[in-house]
Amino acid sequence: MKLIIPESMDDCLYFTNRANEDGQLLAWVYRKKCPKCGKAKMGKPVDPKTKKVKSRSTEYVCPECGHTEEKVEHEESLTLEAKYTCPECNKEGEGTTVYRRKRFKGVDAYLIECEHCGANIPITKKLKKIKKKK
Repeated sequence: MKLIIPESMDDCLYFTNRANEDGQLLAWVYRKKCPKCGKAKMGKPVDPKTKKVKSRSTEYVCPECGHTEEKVEHEESLTLEAKYTCPECNKEGEGTTVYRRKRFKGVDAYLIECEHCGANIPITKKLKKIKKKK
């Protein structure tokens, strides 16, 4: 399965490009089309006065038909796609997972499994360090 890297950030709900001494990772989540009308992509509601997105909103809205979905329900129906260089085997690969954070060594992270060696590759929040065992 060949993953398609997004052309624009407008197509994405989540995007990250990470690189360190262990490997590199490019991950994204495409915005979902409206399940009711299928014409537009769902997004956070826009304030009509200021024309700014309500970033802390708990729902997603279709700009065409006005269909709404709760944030948790909407985000669990999305998939995170990633291209990576595995820190364990140093091979390049691609993978997908559910767009939901899981606990990994004491830190919330999206987990991608390496297609070559099966190692878990965590995508943590920025600057969040994985806890080492003492």
